[in-house]
Amino acid sequence: MSTIAPSSSSSVDVPGCDLTVRVYDPERDERRWDDLVAVSCNGTFLHSRRFLSYHGDRFDDVSSVVEDRKGRVRAVLPAALVEDGRRSVVSHPGLTYGGLVHDGSIRGTTHLNVIEAIIGLYGQLGASTFRYKAIPHIYHRLPAEDESYSMFRLDAARVRCDLSASVDLRMPRKLTKGRRYQQGVARRQGIVVEAGWASLNSYWQILEANLGDRHGTRPVHTVAEMALLANLFLDEVVLLTAHREGEVMAGGVVFMAGPVAHLQYAAASAEGRQLGAMDLVVEATIEQALKRSLSFFDYGISTVDHGTALNTGLYDYKLSFGAGGVVYEHYEVTLS
Repeated sequence: MSTIAPSSSSSVDVPGCDLTVRVYDPERDERRWDDLVAVSCNGTFLHSRRFLSYHGDRFDDVSSVVEDRKGRVRAVLPAALVEDGRRSVVSHPGLTYGGLVHDGSIRGTTHLNVIEAIIGLYGQLGASTFRYKAIPHIYHRLPAEDESYSMFRLDAARVRCDLSASVDLRMPRKLTKGRRYQQGVARRQGIVVEAGWASLNSYWQILEANLGDRHGTRPVHTVAEMALLANLFLDEVVLLTAHREGEVMAGGVVFMAGPVAHLQYAAASAEGRQLGAMDLVVEATIEQALKRSLSFFDYGISTVDHGTALNTGLYDYKLSFGAGGVVYEHYEVTLS
């Protein structure tokens, strides 16, 4: 049971401007929320209610909406309650990055005042801690790092920092000699990459075996959940698999998130690793991103233990595709 009691009547006025922050109301806000995300300067389909609702009842939603005096939605904050003994509100526990998604008008002092109002709202609802996952700059359509300044002004603690490897597709890319060699090996072995969901079951077996044997974990999503997600986002979620003579050897799920192609759930069989099949999956992901005129390819984080340790070998491998470092930052504010 939730330790806070959100109500559609809960609201806080934002000082210094004609804005109000209130609790998300599904019946009133669902469509308007997604309309705002679609035209926002820093949101992706991961912030949409369609994606958030895909989580079902997994999270206790306490999202907030920022609207002006005319009732127009200007910003949204996906958030949920996490029962960690501190009555924490997290933006958002089901997302790699959460953050305040806005139409470009929430800047500077206004951004700071909006975040303060959101904190006030959650304080009224009985939360004791607010965790904010900043949206990495590569996902911004327009620069929108006001959130980091707001966190600084609020004396928020940076409680986690993850390091990802990303390729700027707007710039010439230089692969290392080793990467070029390995890709040549894979191609000479007859490995080809295909896009489509027909190989999902075969690939998921490789992924589960890979995570189980090498890391002692399982995918967050089941194969059935991933199939459902693919049906919900036909254009944004893509499966790429590397084959040789009909056998799946490697693959990855790609999220086309705003200006970024983000590769996740990447894995290869033992033979696929030996032959460099994953190299071709990465190159195919980058080709897909370029066809869509995206700005970045993000290979994902290489940190573990909440960012306190870096898997240097994995990070160096990702960098060898011509990537550089991008951080995913988490901030925390204690509510009075």
